[in-house]
Amino acid sequence: MSNENIEAQVVELDNLHEHREIVTFMRRSSPLNTSQKSALEQYRDLILEYPVGDLRQHFEHPERPLTVEIGFGMGRSLVLMAKANPERNFVGIEVHIPGIAQCVYEAGMAGVNNLRVLDADAIQVLKEMPDNSINCVQLYFPDPWQKKRHFKRRFVAHERMQLVEQKLEMGGTFHSATDWEPYAEWMLDVLDNRPNLENLAGKGNSYPRPDWRPQTKFERRGIEEGHKINDFIFKKIN
Repeated sequence: MSNENIEAQVVELDNLHEHREIVTFMRRSSPLNTSQKSALEQYRDLILEYPVGDLRQHFEHPERPLTVEIGFGMGRSLVLMAKANPERNFVGIEVHIPGIAQCVYEAGMAGVNNLRVLDADAIQVLKEMPDNSINCVQLYFPDPWQKKRHFKRRFVAHERMQLVEQKLEMGGTFHSATDWEPYAEWMLDVLDNRPNLENLAGKGNSYPRPDWRPQTKFERRGIEEGHKINDFIFKKIN
């Protein structure tokens, strides 16, 4: 797809009636393979339909800590995390339908039942959540929106982090990772200057890559291209 077509899609998103605010994502269309098509039907119980309200109430054990991942791609790392942490509930938000289909396919095949996914604008989903209700928000390798005129679309921005902070429970964490150094610097500048968040690696530092975060396709690609991987984990303190 040409740059002109991509930017046309960006403008179109801004003009949609249901998106009066600047959006942080761009929809992409691609065909589903056979297993993905069947997964959408076979494992439809893992797929939530927007609006969803309080995400916790879609699980058998709503009292368990909730992790929300924004933009999970094809979902393999999210499925691995959910399988490794059965005592926790996971919700993944993604706008790429093949990614949603692949995620529920792998979750269904693995017998994972503490994971739900949905196709929605994460900002709108967060707004519907009660305050102090999410234990962890994950944002792994988001679109860095490299052009200056698109910086306003970056998810890590003061106005969006204020919303994340409202929804995190006290002591809850925001965990982001990126292989794009300019965005890493941007993230650190925003997050280190949030009075309600504490950098668990110390102000001005990135967090050592945690073993419990499975490697993603975008991370592998970044490493192959010689990019530095930066993790940031911030805890809500106020």
